[in-house]
Amino acid sequence: MWASVKRVLMSYRCASGREARAGLRQWYASPLGHALTACEQRLLDESLYNLFGYHLLQVGAPQGADLTTASRISHRMLLVDSAAALPALNGGEGCVGLPEALPVASDSIDLLLLPHVLAFADEPHQVLREAERVLIPEGHVAVLGFNPWSLWGLGRLALGWRRRTPWCGRFLSPWRVKDWLSLLGFDTVLLRHVYYRPPLAHPGLLQRLLFLERWGQRWWPILGGAYLLVARKRVATLTPIRPRWRPRRALVPAGLAGPTVRKQEHDGKL
Repeated sequence: MWASVKRVLMSYRCASGREARAGLRQWYASPLGHALTACEQRLLDESLYNLFGYHLLQVGAPQGADLTTASRISHRMLLVDSAAALPALNGGEGCVGLPEALPVASDSIDLLLLPHVLAFADEPHQVLREAERVLIPEGHVAVLGFNPWSLWGLGRLALGWRRRTPWCGRFLSPWRVKDWLSLLGFDTVLLRHVYYRPPLAHPGLLQRLLFLERWGQRWWPILGGAYLLVARKRVATLTPIRPRWRPRRALVPAGLAGPTVRKQEHDGKL
């Protein structure tokens, strides 16, 4: 049964990463997208405030905004796949590139934000490898994703056949992302879920169901429609190897008389 469900989900995939990211930006302009953006922004403001460093890079802007304004990192950059997708920046810098090949030097970024990048990337594993490359030791990566084990996951099962964003994306569970990051040398330091309302498009109904946010955070916290996972890059340390001390080999085999030096005086000479 699970194999059949997996084959169905594979058929829901979006056409390409660039087209899917463009469709996601359009979807975030909808009432449901605006409601999710408000929840995700509050979550990011609370979580990124205490992450320090010198350089911050946000990869992608599906919400059409700079999500890092609450960060205390002074140098902030935002990377998008086309100049037309670059939103207005509040004190940051904009650049163009792909998440699978970041135009950034290795070991140079303190905090990397990936807002729904893995779900719509052509090669999500390569995106994480690039994250590992550009982050400094003890640097952090923050991943926003859609939770498949939620009402949104059920929505994907019902609507994914249309191949419309966001339902055609890879809804990767936070535990799978955690495993992938662990293989690359990351330790997960934070996992929080958000948005417990069903993915409905009617603004008035979304407002009336606002009480589900409080209930969800208290009674079913891991079933939020979206999540934020923050992981820290481990430092690769060298483990010193203690030398193996061996007793010094005797120059003369046991049982034989060893060399001696005797001082003899013969007429004042040695």
